[in-house]
Amino acid sequence: MIGTTLGTLAAAGAAGAGETVHRLWTTAATQPTPTQPLPGIDAPEIEYTQLAPILIVVGVSIVGMLVEAFVPRRWRYRVQVPLALAGLVAGFVAVIALALAGYASETPLLAAEGAVAVDGPALFLQGTVLLVAVVAVLTFAERRLEPRGADEAPVDSFAAQAATVPGSVQERKAAAAGFTTTEVYPLALFAVAGMLVFPAAADLLTMFVALEVLSLPLYILCGLARRRRLLSQEAAMKYFLLGAFASAFFLFGVAMLYGYAGTTSLSGIADTVAGYPSTAAAAAIGNDALLLTGLGLVAVGLLFKIGAVPFHAWTPDVYQGAPTPVTGFMAAATKVAAFGALLRLLYVALPGLSWDWRPVMWGVAIATMVVGAVVAVTQTDVKRLLAYSSIAHAGFLLTGAVASNEAGISSVLFYLAAYSFVTLGAFAVVTLVRDAGGEATHLSRWDGLGRRSPVVATAFAIFLLAFAGIPLTSGFIGKFAVFSAAAEGGATPLVIVGVLCSAVAAFFYVRVIVRMFFNPPRVDGPTVAVPSPFTTVAIALGVAVTVALGLLPQAALDLADAAAVFAG
Repeated sequence: MIGTTLGTLAAAGAAGAGETVHRLWTTAATQPTPTQPLPGIDAPEIEYTQLAPILIVVGVSIVGMLVEAFVPRRWRYRVQVPLALAGLVAGFVAVIALALAGYASETPLLAAEGAVAVDGPALFLQGTVLLVAVVAVLTFAERRLEPRGADEAPVDSFAAQAATVPGSVQERKAAAAGFTTTEVYPLALFAVAGMLVFPAAADLLTMFVALEVLSLPLYILCGLARRRRLLSQEAAMKYFLLGAFASAFFLFGVAMLYGYAGTTSLSGIADTVAGYPSTAAAAAIGNDALLLTGLGLVAVGLLFKIGAVPFHAWTPDVYQGAPTPVTGFMAAATKVAAFGALLRLLYVALPGLSWDWRPVMWGVAIATMVVGAVVAVTQTDVKRLLAYSSIAHAGFLLTGAVASNEAGISSVLFYLAAYSFVTLGAFAVVTLVRDAGGEATHLSRWDGLGRRSPVVATAFAIFLLAFAGIPLTSGFIGKFAVFSAAAEGGATPLVIVGVLCSAVAAFFYVRVIVRMFFNPPRVDGPTVAVPSPFTTVAIALGVAVTVALGLLPQAALDLADAAAVFAG
């Protein structure tokens, strides 16, 4: 009986529920259609004019990909080289136009919904990256250095066909046919696009995307050497694996900083650190452990790209194994972009935390200078020597970055511009000294080079003197600027260590000069290849900028000083 009663009640309830649902549907169907449209999602405001340098390079990169897809192989080189150069020059002209319009100093702007800054440091570094990329593309385009028969097509420094197995029959056939990997030009332009966004990113997620856009093409470019392909592919794999770990650290740090501040905007993080969070984030912030841990993890990703100790282990192997034009491009342009991003993080997002990050950066700068200078003394390979030299210079640049004043920013900007052209010129010279196996990079092979080719040896000596910081070169002005800014900011111990490490570095630079000009030439010594106008112009530009910034630096120093103001 009880079961019958419960069943009856359940049936009645189901019937009542059905009637209720029917009534709701009927009511909804008879309601009049609302006359006011529902609120939609606002389209983002994109300042295309202010983002023109980035958009131009990205557009030319895409056109370069289409060239690879539709243009016959024999015409690709003739199309890709002028296309890449035209795109880079157009991007540089756009940077100049933005600077003349006042965005570098008078009216800085946060574009793309606050994701990209258009200000002095961004425009200065973007212009530097674009000029460096122009010179790098000239070295990419060199096709006279590799020996060939009278009826063979000229080839460059890159693998004949990247997909072939090193030493295989397919590789020999591709090399005999004169194939070249012209994909390097759009790849380089995509990397440049990432480098343009990286120092201008006003948001951590934008910075991460830019980091990946600049890194992925470089991983590929490192593995495309025509000679010593196994060594090149090993370098690419090391760079990729370690770079992936560094990117993971960076992204995890971004997540922690978001947990601390409730935003990934650099200015929003700065407001939270200063005690003025947004209303939306006020209930979710205040955990200093998240702040400090997130800062440390993001710094790992940036210091890896810079090549600072203890995140430098990839640098010597990758510099040695990658095609030398790619090595020069990486050593110059990547360092410019990465230091720009580091400066923006420290000076825009975390100025209120300087008493926490400065001691850590002091330690990193000291370790980087000491390891780079001391280990370079033991190197017997020119490319590895220049790799450790690059590490030491990262330490010198960090000395200026931790100054925590405007002079520190301007000195780092000038140093990056000067260092970039010295580095490109030095690696361009390395491509010319050759023997039967390709580039002769062992130092013993450079004995007596000054007698075999005094012009090439003199150019390389000028670059080495600039690395050492000898007066009348751009290197001296750059080191003087960063050390002065550091001393002004209270980092006198860093300056002392920097001067001592510069003296140690001068020893191994001068040692190479002595080998070239004072040692007798080897009987079986290498030859100095006669380059095309591409490499000749690259080396000449490097020498000209090095000497000009050493003799008449004031205009460049004033430009860097005027550009040393961040937006946001």
